[in-house]
Amino acid sequence: MLESVGSLTGTPWIYALVGVSVLFDVLVPVLPSGVLVITAATAAAAGSGAATGQVAQEVPDILALTLCAATASVLGDLVAYRLAWHGGARLDRAIARSRRLTSAQERLGQALAHSGGILVVVARFAPAGRSVVSLGAGAAHRRVGEFLPWSIVAGLAWAAYSVALGYFGGQWLGATWLATAVSVAALFGAGAGAAFLMRRPRVTGGQGAPV
Repeated sequence: MLESVGSLTGTPWIYALVGVSVLFDVLVPVLPSGVLVITAATAAAAGSGAATGQVAQEVPDILALTLCAATASVLGDLVAYRLAWHGGARLDRAIARSRRLTSAQERLGQALAHSGGILVVVARFAPAGRSVVSLGAGAAHRRVGEFLPWSIVAGLAWAAYSVALGYFGGQWLGATWLATAVSVAALFGAGAGAAFLMRRPRVTGGQGAPV
């Protein structure tokens, strides 16, 4: 993937590729959007000469890459939120058949009602957590004013973390598979930690104030 993405780093298509992947992985969680963002940032670090000290090549702007990923994340959240909002009885029945989705919907409602939307931020790092939270918020008809600000914070936090992993990994280890693997492992580690925190009552319950 590093070589394939590297061939696009000198063109605007890298932003389109990142944006589309991040936008749609809320509906198709198996899309490797996090891996793609990390790989693009690693290629940017290498191409800029940060990793090798060589003359800079045309590479993505790190800030633009971060904003692209964050914006696509928020837009994807809103798409899932609106689809669930208008999903009607069919979606309600699907959620009712899943104990996990029912529980997540209840905890999300409690968290947002008590201004504990930190759950939305934590869920952004957990595997499929973004999907569960966005669909749950829409299905529960939570007000967009309760959900959207936390989605923006979550998108920015996730994008900044992913880009930083790839960029600094590229600086320290070079544009190698090792750098990408270490960065992806750190992203998966954050996901495992987020999944653990989501199961803890003190994170998802109704006691928390804004964090």
